[in-house]
Amino acid sequence: MADNSENKKETREDIIETGGVVTKSRFGNIHCITIIGQIEGHTVLGSDTKTTKYEHICPTLAAVEENDDIDGLLIMLNTVGGDIEAGLAIAELIAGMTKPTASLILGGGHSIGVPLAVAAKHSIIAETAAITIHPVRMSGVVVGAPQTFNYFERVQDRITGFVERNSNMSAEKFREYMLKVGELATDVGTVIYGKEAVEIGLIDRVGTLADALSFLHEEIKAKKNKKSS
Repeated sequence: MADNSENKKETREDIIETGGVVTKSRFGNIHCITIIGQIEGHTVLGSDTKTTKYEHICPTLAAVEENDDIDGLLIMLNTVGGDIEAGLAIAELIAGMTKPTASLILGGGHSIGVPLAVAAKHSIIAETAAITIHPVRMSGVVVGAPQTFNYFERVQDRITGFVERNSNMSAEKFREYMLKVGELATDVGTVIYGKEAVEIGLIDRVGTLADALSFLHEEIKAKKNKKSS
């Protein structure tokens, strides 16, 4: 009884600290993490801003990959974007995992949230969820020099290249949505909703939590059968 109480305490602490929890069923053990609000990078955001800290997510992903008791990973996304370097770092870790992974966009998967969504082996978007694709932005003082615009261009190439490698959408098509005018007020870019995100090849399918878990259960089963044979 004491052990069960201790396990519940650890689970609550995990949810509070990292937004993660391990679900256990007859199909296998799935680690669920949430990426919400702004992805916090090297700069600490204000206490009134909902954030996902990459120093929490990165070691968690490494631990999931190495833990023999964890069979799969579910990433639940409702993010407005955030630090590009931190977002790409998390996305690269997810893309490099050997265990079954699925992402589920709930609410929104904006900006750098797009690479995070497509990084999983299977990406799902809720029918009412939205994705906002826009060019790279920078806060603070920006030097109006050719080097600055060249830097922006190279950062965008990193993002579009990653999306192309991990989805069914070409870099050229992604850039077209990124630079579209007339869609956003006082800005360039595009807002895409559930079904359209699938139709253009960015996300694999429209679905729900049950669909994401079902995919993971099937992948875990197939992997276990392959190992036993």
